[in-house]
Amino acid sequence: MILRHFIPQSLPFNVFTFLLLLSSIVFVTAEDFDCHVTTGGLKWDLTPLEGSHKLSRKRDTPPTTMEDELIFNLCKDLEPMDGVPNDEQCQSGTRACLRKTNHKSGDTDRVIAIIPVASASTLEPEYSQLESPKGLSLTFHGSRYPDSGDSQSIKFSLFCADDADPKAEPTFVSYENGVVHVDWSTPSACGFSDDQPPPQSPPQEDDGTPADEGGGGGEKSAKRGSGLGFFFLVLLLAFAAYFMLGAYYNYSTYGARGVDLIPHRDFWREVPYMLQDVVSHLCSTVRPQRSTRGGYIAV
Repeated sequence: MILRHFIPQSLPFNVFTFLLLLSSIVFVTAEDFDCHVTTGGLKWDLTPLEGSHKLSRKRDTPPTTMEDELIFNLCKDLEPMDGVPNDEQCQSGTRACLRKTNHKSGDTDRVIAIIPVASASTLEPEYSQLESPKGLSLTFHGSRYPDSGDSQSIKFSLFCADDADPKAEPTFVSYENGVVHVDWSTPSACGFSDDQPPPQSPPQEDDGTPADEGGGGGEKSAKRGSGLGFFFLVLLLAFAAYFMLGAYYNYSTYGARGVDLIPHRDFWREVPYMLQDVVSHLCSTVRPQRSTRGGYIAV
């Protein structure tokens, strides 16, 4: 009985409305962090900080030395590292990666841990406004490492510094209980209101790094293409659900078989003729009018 009320005769219109609503929801939930933050009545534009950043720290563990190397990108996933074996670097879809390497004089360096502290699939960005000093707190999340260990994350403390060098690198503060702490003093950490322009940073010089070529245009094109793909996927799923539910309704209510299972069969039967009429009308409108010879009208 519920199914009968769920599939009224105006189902094609309802399916179309449902399709538009569902597609908009998918776009919102699938949208990646784009380095633009709004919280506490202020906005932040972090795009000047995009690009791959590599930080390291060394700890003496006699008779060896332990090096922690942190690689991250605020605005997009990390590119594969050239010349590094796949099992000694984080996999694709990683936003921040921590590599632990053991050094011993006279021996070959050993990579003892590869930790994806932030991944695109579990990113879940969290941000809040810092009051003293002024700035922005930004946290990215990752999976557990190892599988039974701590959940990984990286926390950026971005401090507003108008007079700081825009190219100054951040500071690798610590890594404890699965959380990486990074401090960064930069003009981009200064929030602005709607009636204020974002802090201006000088244009970055081309350092010849292949991963940053193109100014991010390829990434924007990829996002547009990804959104279009989501729309057609939702469209396909909506039509599949429409035909399956309609067929079940016709079968359970009227005992239909074969082509009679198609919901609104008469409507779909007329679709080719309606399309033909539309095409004919368009062609007759676009086709230029032919003038008769000598200015006479045929009778």
